[in-house]
Amino acid sequence: MKSKSTENQWFSNSIISWYRENPRHLPWRETQDPYLIWLSEIILQQTRVAQGLPYFEAFSKAYPTVHQLAAAPEEEVLRLWQGLGYYSRARNLHACANYIVEKLDGKFPDRYETLILLKGVGSYTAAAISSFAFGEVQAVVDGNVFRVLARYFGIATDINSSRGKKEFEALANQLIPVNAPGEFNQAMMDFGSRCCTPTKPNCDTCPLTHSCFAYQNELIDSLPVKINKVKVKERELNYLVLSCAGHLVVHKRGEGDIWTGLYDFPQFPQTFPWLGNLQLEATLYPKKYRHLLSHQRILASFWECSLSEKNLPKLREWCQNEGFDLVVEEEIDGLPKPKLILRYLTDREN
Repeated sequence: MKSKSTENQWFSNSIISWYRENPRHLPWRETQDPYLIWLSEIILQQTRVAQGLPYFEAFSKAYPTVHQLAAAPEEEVLRLWQGLGYYSRARNLHACANYIVEKLDGKFPDRYETLILLKGVGSYTAAAISSFAFGEVQAVVDGNVFRVLARYFGIATDINSSRGKKEFEALANQLIPVNAPGEFNQAMMDFGSRCCTPTKPNCDTCPLTHSCFAYQNELIDSLPVKINKVKVKERELNYLVLSCAGHLVVHKRGEGDIWTGLYDFPQFPQTFPWLGNLQLEATLYPKKYRHLLSHQRILASFWECSLSEKNLPKLREWCQNEGFDLVVEEEIDGLPKPKLILRYLTDREN
């Protein structure tokens, strides 16, 4: 019978062997530059590799160093992030770059304990940077790692609970080999995303099945245990798309709600607003849009209204009073926008 330490070593060696036999060449794996590794990890939060790769390439090309990212206007960073969602990541990315340049002389901390203090950097990201860039023996624990460990070791603790996170982190740090921490972390994440997948895992080709608790006990679909406590609320948005003489009225969203710093259109309640002594009349765009956020399920309607050129001065004054911006239609493309607005504008042009 194998001792616990022997079994743990066999597990770690098997995962690394699988990883070496099934390589996936990604640009952030071919560098030890902490800036590029940090950039990739922030982009890949809540994002699949296939979706995140073009954004990583765009960001690393536009901002090859943390100094160039810090020097960029936030609006430009948000525009480049457009379509990726979870825009607080982009704002934190920019703020963190500024902090590293201004307070740390452009140098990333090289230890987990100091990396985790950076804005937008949690325990997973700090562990990833410290192990990939600096070789620190610190295990990463993301959804893929939760799944592999829960299934193989038969752990039924809720992964959304603080107890569960501590338990899985402790186990992962027992398993990580001191001579290859970065490679083991990459292997665990890849194994979870490509072999031990959430649904229909590749158990037929998995090297761990003969000792996998979930496989041996037919609990693949039951592990990991995740009790979802997030309540998703329904929300209706009515947008007024107001145009006049080649101009559009847009709204830059403030803090305290979704899409901070991005541009959408003015919203209105039950009745259309008045523009001076002119009551606006609008036509409902035939398509309604559904958009799912982590805590909200949005149903959006777009009402289109076109004013004659003689109303342009009055419209400018109205925008100033209401806190809206009046921009030339060609400028819309350069503004950072939520994916919902981008979908509508794309449909509107076609």
